[in-house]
Amino acid sequence: MECLIGICGKDFVVVASDNLAAHSIIAIKHDAQKQFELGDKMIMAVSGDAGDMSNYAEYIQKNLKLYEMVHGYKLTPNAAANFSRKVMAQSLRSRGPYMVNLLLAGVEDDGTPSLYFMDYLASMVKEKFAAHGYGSFFILSTLDRYYREDMTKEEAIDLLKLCIREVQSRFIVNLNAFSCKIIDKDGITSVGDIPASGTVHKDVPKEAIHPELIARA
Repeated sequence: MECLIGICGKDFVVVASDNLAAHSIIAIKHDAQKQFELGDKMIMAVSGDAGDMSNYAEYIQKNLKLYEMVHGYKLTPNAAANFSRKVMAQSLRSRGPYMVNLLLAGVEDDGTPSLYFMDYLASMVKEKFAAHGYGSFFILSTLDRYYREDMTKEEAIDLLKLCIREVQSRFIVNLNAFSCKIIDKDGITSVGDIPASGTVHKDVPKEAIHPELIARA
């Protein structure tokens, strides 16, 4: 039921993930963080099993930091993506595979952006735009129609909002908001949460609740 979105520009990458943590048909919370910073200019957005998401992302995060401490330099986004794929492929051949899909976005020291799409079967490809989850069924056609390689950051954010509105209007599950970040040569910048129009926020006003339900509480 989750949704990850990535858009790669000429010198930046925009990554967004929904904030819903759910189990079966139950919404656990609406402020879940599914983005993990792997460095000053690199982010991994993950979806899938809640335990595997945390274990896998933190394992990659800590090992990249260990590599930097041992060797004295940081891995590039390409090297980090290939390491992440290796870990996923090894777990796939074990008794406890990671049930995780991810987008890895980063910017090289020379300002070259990159976006990697990877699934739980350790298939990986470098893309200009990508999406994971059920939301991707509604998003990919929109991205294919409006994406341009020379987009500005503002245009990429507008396209992202268009994708979120499409998910909200078409998808039966309520994804109330998306966390969005921009990665460029200067580092990682949080755009904040982008609420989907017409959704019910976690802080529902008391006036919106039926009086009988309040009386029973």
